[in-house]
Amino acid sequence: MNALWLLTFFGTMALSLWAAARVKIAYAKGSQVPASSGFTGAEAAARILDAAGIRDVEIVEQDGLLGDHYDPMHKRLVLSSENFHGHSAAALGVAAHECGHAIQHKIAYAPLQWRMASVGATTFASQIVTWLPLLGFFSGFGGFHSQTYLMIMVAGWGVIMLFNLVTLPVEFDASRRALQILPKMKFIEPGTEL
Repeated sequence: MNALWLLTFFGTMALSLWAAARVKIAYAKGSQVPASSGFTGAEAAARILDAAGIRDVEIVEQDGLLGDHYDPMHKRLVLSSENFHGHSAAALGVAAHECGHAIQHKIAYAPLQWRMASVGATTFASQIVTWLPLLGFFSGFGGFHSQTYLMIMVAGWGVIMLFNLVTLPVEFDASRRALQILPKMKFIEPGTEL
């Protein structure tokens, strides 16, 4: 039984690392392709939001790389400096993807609503799986042989995994929207920049 849990844990960890590496590689490749439209990520985001009738979302710049996100609670589209000012296909793609989330929020896209509703439980579960092992290590509580300890950890990881599963359709839909918007609004040329 323990071997199965370890295999599941390390297997999902490896899958997550592989997916993150693929995103970074794709982003690096797209960053080398200049978008012929000449728009920055921020300019493209503003035009996309305006075309979607969304005028109450603030577009802000943030330091760091690939920390781009849409914050539905504060109606804020956050772009990293590189994507905010960037003219590459990757910068426009990331901006359009995040606009896809703002559009999902506007139309009350059900998977996004589920994801928003589960943020609190996921944050709590993340705290548990972070601090419980340290607590057990330093206090002698539970340890890896305690059934209660293992069940709490499994439940925490289960909540996090469920959140990730709910997130997948949200991310795929935002990417699908971006792939439709970019050529339609002539931000990029299909076939050469996409």
